[in-house]
Amino acid sequence: MPSPLKITSSVWSAQTQGWVWRGLVLTALCLAGGALHAQDSIGVMPTANGSLGSSGVGGAAPLNVQAPGGLPNPVPSMRSPLGAAVSGGANPLGAYGDMGQGTGPVVQGASAERPALGTNQFQRFVQNATGRDLSLHGYNLFNGQKYSALANLPVPAGYVLGPGDDIDLKLWGSVDMAQRLTVDRNGQISIPKVGTVTVAGTRADQLEKTLKSHIGRVFNNFELNATLGRLRSIQVYVVGQARQPGAYTVPGMSSLLSTLFESGGPSATGSMRHIQLVRAGKTVTTLDLYAFIHSGRTEGDAQLLPGDVIVIPPAGPRVAVLGALDAPAIYELRQAQETLAQLLQYSGGIKVITTPHKALVERIDTANKQAPRSVQERSLDAQGLQSTVRDGDVLTLFPVGPQFSNAVTLRGNVAAPLRYSFQAGMRIADLIPEPQALIQGDYYTRKNIIVQYETGKNVSSDRVINDVKNLLEEINWDYAAIERLDAQQVKTRLIPFNLKKAIQDKDPAHNLPLQVGDVVTVFGVKDLPVPIEQRTQFVRIGGEVKVPGIYEVKPGETLMQLLDRVGGFSRNAYAYGTVFTRESTRREQQANLDKAIRKMEQDINNQAATQLQNAIDSEKTNAAQSQIAGQRLLLKRLEGLQASGRIALEMSAADTQLPHIVLEDGDSITVPHKPSFVGVVGAVQAETSFIHKVGYTVGEYIEKAGPTATANLDAALLIRADGTVQANKAQRSWTGRGNSQFMSTLMQPGDTIFVPEELDRRSAYTQFIQGAKDWTAILYQFGIGVAALKTLK
Repeated sequence: MPSPLKITSSVWSAQTQGWVWRGLVLTALCLAGGALHAQDSIGVMPTANGSLGSSGVGGAAPLNVQAPGGLPNPVPSMRSPLGAAVSGGANPLGAYGDMGQGTGPVVQGASAERPALGTNQFQRFVQNATGRDLSLHGYNLFNGQKYSALANLPVPAGYVLGPGDDIDLKLWGSVDMAQRLTVDRNGQISIPKVGTVTVAGTRADQLEKTLKSHIGRVFNNFELNATLGRLRSIQVYVVGQARQPGAYTVPGMSSLLSTLFESGGPSATGSMRHIQLVRAGKTVTTLDLYAFIHSGRTEGDAQLLPGDVIVIPPAGPRVAVLGALDAPAIYELRQAQETLAQLLQYSGGIKVITTPHKALVERIDTANKQAPRSVQERSLDAQGLQSTVRDGDVLTLFPVGPQFSNAVTLRGNVAAPLRYSFQAGMRIADLIPEPQALIQGDYYTRKNIIVQYETGKNVSSDRVINDVKNLLEEINWDYAAIERLDAQQVKTRLIPFNLKKAIQDKDPAHNLPLQVGDVVTVFGVKDLPVPIEQRTQFVRIGGEVKVPGIYEVKPGETLMQLLDRVGGFSRNAYAYGTVFTRESTRREQQANLDKAIRKMEQDINNQAATQLQNAIDSEKTNAAQSQIAGQRLLLKRLEGLQASGRIALEMSAADTQLPHIVLEDGDSITVPHKPSFVGVVGAVQAETSFIHKVGYTVGEYIEKAGPTATANLDAALLIRADGTVQANKAQRSWTGRGNSQFMSTLMQPGDTIFVPEELDRRSAYTQFIQGAKDWTAILYQFGIGVAALKTLK
């Protein structure tokens, strides 16, 4: 099919070819230099007298030149700025290859990205007045990418033909013909053997009738079918308060609404309610975009014709709505005044969370010079919804109050902390009818978990005692409280009561009457520390006793009383070596140990810096580095120590009675059997255990073990089986005498002697670290036994 634009041999002159080539060169330069935006184009169109002229920028169709007589086209193939092929051969899209896409404002070459909407004076006024940055309702409809009109949709019946439209005409019967005819600039088509027919201004649904009437003057007994093919592009204008005003080349099927999407819609100062379509100086229709947004109604939409002007007037009256609604925004009124009911429909209506009893309207009073603004209080009942709002009003909606009209709250150590319905005459015992209401739900969860013990695996005394202690969150029966709001004084009153007397005894002095809004709190023994005798306490006793196990301790019960309760010692019990540990003591010991290690680490770092700075040769530097490395290795071993929480009972080896220590929750007592050995560890030749012999002394056992050449006997330690520690140096007098007293100390079964090594004598400080001379204080303070000494070794 021939292109709509042909250049015949009479026109194809040297001057014409020069214009064509100039247009192509200019297009190429624009493509290379980026002078044009993506949607701009430069083409060459025939003028009214048949010569060629530039079509301008934006909206021109790509040039399609057909050489006369089938001569090869001198125009090389290229790609236009719109991406449409510009070729020397016939263009299948013809002069309307960009159909379906608006080309943007002709006058300004719009970019692909739309400018920001911006803000207006009323938005800034509302922000200053309320602190809220409200958006303009509906304007985000145009924030997306450009709207692309579809060119392959069925042509509507009301479409009006004009220059550039293609008509597919088919005749059969007495005449057989199939032609594609293009409406020329005069609005006419030329039908072979019939002549010219004016079709411009004809509606699409009247086209066949019009053509049949003209063809029937020449032919008889025929049938015809006429459909529209490619449609023309039309130029329309968007003016006024538009986001991107200008001239737009859009598809011929475009409507007022589609062109608004193409142009970006109103600016922040433009109206959404009164968009006008002006044709030949007269307003054809007015479009209300709120009707389209809220209900999809397009009554004001209309088909566009070439030269139509879309006028976006300034926005009409605006009202800000904020508070308890889903879409706080600034809304434009269609009339000078509208009712509250109409306004709230724009935001989706009144929500159930919005209180109907109160709303505030801040109004500008231009007649009042002293106070140009006022506040009006309105209700949202039938009468209040009929009251009006006007330009500049700020409407604030309030949420429903959080208070309950008939609720009391139960919280704390209870089964179901909830709000409960208040009944007249309600008391504490009505809210907590039985002790079962005080058992928390996770008790049963923890109880169900312990069935894994039925397999006999992962069962230990530590785990069992922890489960027994933590299975139930015990409550404080002696104290609970009611929090009550004193509305007159606007303060909270705290009313304590005895929970046990209120629930179990129904004592009127404690089974207090409740009021609406009261909060009843039940505390656990962990929430408010209670006296020891009010707590459930468990201790563990094992080893050489008649009935070892986990026992609940009675208030004030002593260690000896518990021993009597479990049947006393067994025949092989060694009371002197009893290990008594306490959890509170263990935590304190561990804290002290960690503190001492941190101090030791700081001292080592300070000493290292001093020694390295004062070293004057490489030999001393290497020695200092070696010494520091040894100190840090020892520090690392100390960091691995864990306090045991052991308390030395300080008994005599012949005693069979344990001290009268009052027991606490978590205490552990282990009575060992009587050992037959004593140990010697440290800097000795034979680091082993020796058979205990009555009357043998420390010096005799050290002699048996054979101290090494580096053994520091002055710093030797005697660790007793009862947890006490004796030091050689500590037993000396200020004159330095007393070594014989330590060496002549009698050994008891289970005792251990520790002999440290003498590593360095170059400074007094290093004796604290390297010789372990001050380990006596550490071990004595933290209760670290023989196992810890082996770890250090």
